[in-house]
Amino acid sequence: MAIVHLVRHGRATGGWDVDPDPGLDDVGTAQASSLADRLGPLGGRPIVTSPLRRCRETAVPLATRWDITPTVDPLVTEIPSPPGVPMGERVPWLRTAMAGTWSALGPRYTGYRDDVAGRIAAVDVDTVVVSHFIAINAVIGACTDDDRVVIRSLDNTSVTIVEVTPAGLVLIEAGHEADTLIR
Repeated sequence: MAIVHLVRHGRATGGWDVDPDPGLDDVGTAQASSLADRLGPLGGRPIVTSPLRRCRETAVPLATRWDITPTVDPLVTEIPSPPGVPMGERVPWLRTAMAGTWSALGPRYTGYRDDVAGRIAAVDVDTVVVSHFIAINAVIGACTDDDRVVIRSLDNTSVTIVEVTPAGLVLIEAGHEADTLIR
């Protein structure tokens, strides 16, 4: 059995409809530093991060404190927008998707959800995973057997804790919620 700390990345410099891979803004950088202070006492353990800059940059202060190199894993990345959706139309699509269920989104998105949850279910040592709002909600849904795309409005650098057991994923603590602005 393993404990996984799922961290939503810090606040990004750009919105989902203007920048496909923004880094952290000054607030996000401060959030990442505070996260390192909060999780630092856990001691060195693997860190897995989404390939997107905002997640990799969120992981840096904690990885530096523990003197480790995070593993970048595309299975914990952001939900993909549908093929052919222009950058400027991604936010309206996402808002609609967030109000619904994985089943209603269809096989491409149930596959994404299952890949994220399966990656977390495969963790065999205590690990920190820096990921995204929707990806972490997919894991919460796997823990609670809930098909909604959004179950919790997770704040930047909130920490959701799950336990990997032989029977499946168990939600130990859901991350702090806030009014999340999808931009």
